[in-house]
Amino acid sequence: MIENLNDQANEILDRSLLASAEFHQYNQEQTDRIVEAVFKAGFKNRVKLAKMAHEETGMGIWEHKVIKNVLGTQLVYESIRNERTVGVISSDPKTGITEIAQPLGPILAVIPVTNPTSTTLFKILICLKSRNPIIISAHRGASKSCSETVRICYEAALEAGAPEDCIQMIKSGSREFTKIIMGHPKVALILATGGTGLVNAAYSSGNPAIGVGPGNVPVYIDESADIPFACKNIISSKTFDNGTICASEQSIVVVSSIEQKVREEFERQHCYFLNNEEIKKVEKIAIVEESMSMSPYIVGQPVSVIAAKAGITIPEGTRILIAKLDGIGRDYPLSVEVLAPILAFYSAPDHRTAVNLCVDLNYLGGIGHSACIYANDENRIYEYAELLNAGRVLVNTPTSQGAVGYFYNHLPPSLTLGCGTGGKNITTENITAKNLINIQRVSRRNPNELWFSFDQSKYYDESLSVEEIMNEYYKNH
Repeated sequence: MIENLNDQANEILDRSLLASAEFHQYNQEQTDRIVEAVFKAGFKNRVKLAKMAHEETGMGIWEHKVIKNVLGTQLVYESIRNERTVGVISSDPKTGITEIAQPLGPILAVIPVTNPTSTTLFKILICLKSRNPIIISAHRGASKSCSETVRICYEAALEAGAPEDCIQMIKSGSREFTKIIMGHPKVALILATGGTGLVNAAYSSGNPAIGVGPGNVPVYIDESADIPFACKNIISSKTFDNGTICASEQSIVVVSSIEQKVREEFERQHCYFLNNEEIKKVEKIAIVEESMSMSPYIVGQPVSVIAAKAGITIPEGTRILIAKLDGIGRDYPLSVEVLAPILAFYSAPDHRTAVNLCVDLNYLGGIGHSACIYANDENRIYEYAELLNAGRVLVNTPTSQGAVGYFYNHLPPSLTLGCGTGGKNITTENITAKNLINIQRVSRRNPNELWFSFDQSKYYDESLSVEEIMNEYYKNH
């Protein structure tokens, strides 16, 4: 069986390598023609693919998945279409250094069940823009919608002149086979978006990987914030596709002086604060106790379904369930990441304690990812940003739409959000095409006059002080 899987892996990678060799010879114009054709094909099918993803996974809201597909096609295309990813991308006559873009080679792209079609569209576009063949490994719960996405993009790419096998998809459902592909020596890079175990497997594969850590995004509402505005933004973000974006808000932290105002505003905007008994019931169906991870059965589900599963009665029209907690960690299960319309809520006696709570939540399971603050005090904003270990600190912004870029800011639109070394990633950037090229530097002879004008024999004179040597070194400059 293993031998057969290895043969299949070799066949896929051999085809991908041939595509890579051909793609390497394409110029920028040919590359851009392919990228444009694939963008148009994906965009044209944005509604169909959104409905397929919703029907297949049973998660989220199909209309919101359409917007995600727009992000993964139109907005990503707009952000990368004028980027130079072929040949000379910069040249500095002063330094004599010219930078040349080189493709990486076959890229394995792991696709999550929460955002299947949009992530597939996004990864295909940035791989083609950087002239890298892509191999899609989709979550088994989203294999049909991902397969259709791949078919649409591949046909459009071929029609625009792309190399055969520049886009491939491996059969879904076999983690063993995915791991074999991950560790294959002909894979240049793994773009891993998914659960913690899968991302860790990518990093343990022996191949370079760009992974995405969990979110568990803390949100601090400062005393200087516009409270109705903050609540409205949080609700619009946490209910977007029923909270399936990993950058969605997870915990709200306030100081006690404004707690009542914030609670009343959330309630006015149709959020429901659970009592202690209801919190226990929601914990049981939302969190897997052994692993302290979210249950897959509530991911992306509407509030009504979650309440029914928990056996609680909530007001009609409730948008988010909010649980006020007294602590963080195993004894408080809802303090971990939950990709559903459920929020933890904390009240702290003072500003410093509130910020420390956000730091603790960040380290519980979202290091390096994202954090948010609602404030109109610049000192508070920068203090918060310096203390949180987050690649993206969003200010007065819905985190779901803010972290992925474009909508509320000028971050690059992306569905793969780097979490830096805190999240065991190589970068904190929103991943895009520029992260998928090797930069070759051609360095012409351009002697440094400062170095050659200095009498280097002075380095051997131990009687000279550091100051004397440095003064002599710089005296003519």
